[in-house]
Amino acid sequence: MTDLMTGTGTPRAPGPAPGPGGRRAPARAPRRRALGGRSRQLLLLAPAVLMLLVFFAYPLADIIRQAFTEPEPGLGNFSDLLSDPTTSRVVGRTLLTSLVVAVATLVLAYPYAYLMTVSGPRTRAVLMALVLLPFWTSLMARNFAWIVLLQDGGPLGMLGSLFGRDGGLLGTAPGVAIGMIQVLLPYMVLPLYSVMSGIDRRLLSAASGLGAGRFTSFRRVYLPLSMPGVISGTTLVFVLALGFYVTPKLLGSPKESMVAQVIGTKVEKLLDFGGAGAFSVILLAITALLLLVVARVSRAGTALGLSGKER
Repeated sequence: MTDLMTGTGTPRAPGPAPGPGGRRAPARAPRRRALGGRSRQLLLLAPAVLMLLVFFAYPLADIIRQAFTEPEPGLGNFSDLLSDPTTSRVVGRTLLTSLVVAVATLVLAYPYAYLMTVSGPRTRAVLMALVLLPFWTSLMARNFAWIVLLQDGGPLGMLGSLFGRDGGLLGTAPGVAIGMIQVLLPYMVLPLYSVMSGIDRRLLSAASGLGAGRFTSFRRVYLPLSMPGVISGTTLVFVLALGFYVTPKLLGSPKESMVAQVIGTKVEKLLDFGGAGAFSVILLAITALLLLVVARVSRAGTALGLSGKER
């Protein structure tokens, strides 16, 4: 009562004006603003979605269509590929080369990314520039440089004797792997550095204070925390290596062809669009299966990590 008389009461925000019959009208302005914001977001996404549909989804659908319809409808292209022993050799060679490249890039990139996290700002900037330098250089120029290095009489030609070869490494699977490692190394360093830079180093100090040695601290603390970067980087490099075309084409040989080179030969020389589409579908299925397995493993690892923390 005193507040009403003195005017010191807290004023209430004016509500919506009463409608007919004394009822208040619903507040529709926030809903309209929310709908307007969503429509603007959809408009911003429209160019990217349209580009993906035109340049990715449509060609992929057309390749799948040709795999089942060229030269005649049915599963003939898949049966021919699966019954050909060359297919299994090419797929096995591709998987083995991709695995070697992924493991080698991980071994090289892990200490490099760790060094980036413990270095000063200037040293870190130099190391980052060295990682990004391949993106500023033409892929063809790098491949032709590797041809000079790996050919007979080249600086790395003497390494051919280590693999039981008299000449250089050009035209061999090790030569192809070396070139792919150099090209794909940044794709391993960047995910590792992104995860490692977010690890609190005080955890290592706490582990040392509890009596753990350096190796034990690394194995029990640092390595598990960096596993998301290891999994993402390894998966990215492995998937990119599965469909690599230019580097194996220039540094390899027809006897050491991978899946991408066989698909290119079927399209360019044999005009076997149905067989190329079937091989592409097989490669796509292998990639999708790999990503599914990695997702399951990552989910299981996360669950185990959470259960360990709860304990």
